[in-house]
Amino acid sequence: MGPVLASPINLYIIWYGHWNPNHQAIIRDFLSSISSSAPYHSVADWWRTVRLYTDQTGANITGNIVLSGEFYDSKYSHGGYLSRLAIQSIIKTAATSYTRPLPLDPHNGLYLVLTSSDVQVQDFCRAVCGFHYFTFPNIVGVTVPYAWVGYSGTQCPGMCAYPFAWPKYSGKPPPTTNGGNNIMGAPNGDAGSDGMISVIAHELAEVSSNPLVNAWYAGDDPTAPTEIADLCLGVYGTGGGGGYVGKVNRDSWGNGYNVNGVKGRRFLVQWVWNPVKRSCFGPNALD
Repeated sequence: MGPVLASPINLYIIWYGHWNPNHQAIIRDFLSSISSSAPYHSVADWWRTVRLYTDQTGANITGNIVLSGEFYDSKYSHGGYLSRLAIQSIIKTAATSYTRPLPLDPHNGLYLVLTSSDVQVQDFCRAVCGFHYFTFPNIVGVTVPYAWVGYSGTQCPGMCAYPFAWPKYSGKPPPTTNGGNNIMGAPNGDAGSDGMISVIAHELAEVSSNPLVNAWYAGDDPTAPTEIADLCLGVYGTGGGGGYVGKVNRDSWGNGYNVNGVKGRRFLVQWVWNPVKRSCFGPNALD
């Protein structure tokens, strides 16, 4: 009975730490693809499954997501180790900065905090690759939905940049450059950024369908909900599950992808639960 993000979304990125501009461009292009029409099997097609979810008035999740502002916290305003709660303080810092602050937008704002490779975050790699929640007025001043995702290219690629890296405990050999095993190549050339794309997609789907943690989730415990992307973890194509990503496309270099984006970009994003088909689904489904 809780709300979904049915109004157009103003998306604000906070880049925390030191970022490679090429990695930023990959992420920006993905976010711009959600509301852009690309060729078939587009990011926007993937988002259409998310849009099937409604609030109690029947209003669907919006398809209008605009990248409305960016803030560069390159001075690590809250240090190199962050608690979960510190993510909210980073949003507050971005909104109260003397130079080019982000607006606090309680009606349409969605805040995405992205931490660089050298920043450690509570539970990152151990239990989560990203999370979403809402801000507390006593910290930020207003209640706004937000998500955090960490760059996993160096800290735990096998967990958070899968399938572009092997989990250490898998017993399989580490990736080699001579094609000695079947590690999947990253479509934009960086396992950390390409892995982040799927985590960002996962969190955006869930924060849109469950922004105040009282809307769409499964299970009896709202503090540990199973949400619409959790149900399809590790599934990127038909037949996926149990460590197999499913049937996905390969570019001419053998890199895996399942959706097309702006500027000729290709991305690999995990599927989400389709409430009509009652199964995990994505635009590259074969059935």
